[in-house]
Amino acid sequence: MRIDKTRYYLEIARSVAKRSPCTRRKVGAIIVRNDVIVSTGYNGPPRGSVNCDEVGCLKDLVKAPHGTAWEVCPAVHAEENAVINAARQGTSVVGGTMYVSEEYLVKAPSQASTTCQRCRRLLINAGIEKVVYQRSDGKIKEYRVKDWVKEDIWNYLKSLHEAERKKEA
Repeated sequence: MRIDKTRYYLEIARSVAKRSPCTRRKVGAIIVRNDVIVSTGYNGPPRGSVNCDEVGCLKDLVKAPHGTAWEVCPAVHAEENAVINAARQGTSVVGGTMYVSEEYLVKAPSQASTTCQRCRRLLINAGIEKVVYQRSDGKIKEYRVKDWVKEDIWNYLKSLHEAERKKEA
């Protein structure tokens, strides 16, 4: 039986993730425009840097929980690398769909994984229209990037008001 396009692209993203040198979580991303893959990316350190699978993971040593300690992690996220790789080749990603697949090599967090805030903002500005995310448990979730703009505004204003209240107290 022939698989549908969503599963097809997610399987390719899963293959891209296998290039990741991360010892905790492998993530792969592809960008598709007009039914053509225009870029791929996986999580890993900047080009020419050291890989955690070669020298060890600092986040493991400091016992950093999932989704924290980005300041000690050398990784560029898969979503970022897919956009960067397109830019390096002069390829537009405007109007594209990103497919992301992950695999945890350690115990997965109880909270569902998704694209982080930093990458969401990057994808908003890059002009990606939709993100299809397949978690390590196989569940698939689709996101409209324009909804992230609304969430970002709401979260910022909420944080701003909380900070103002604390300042006044």
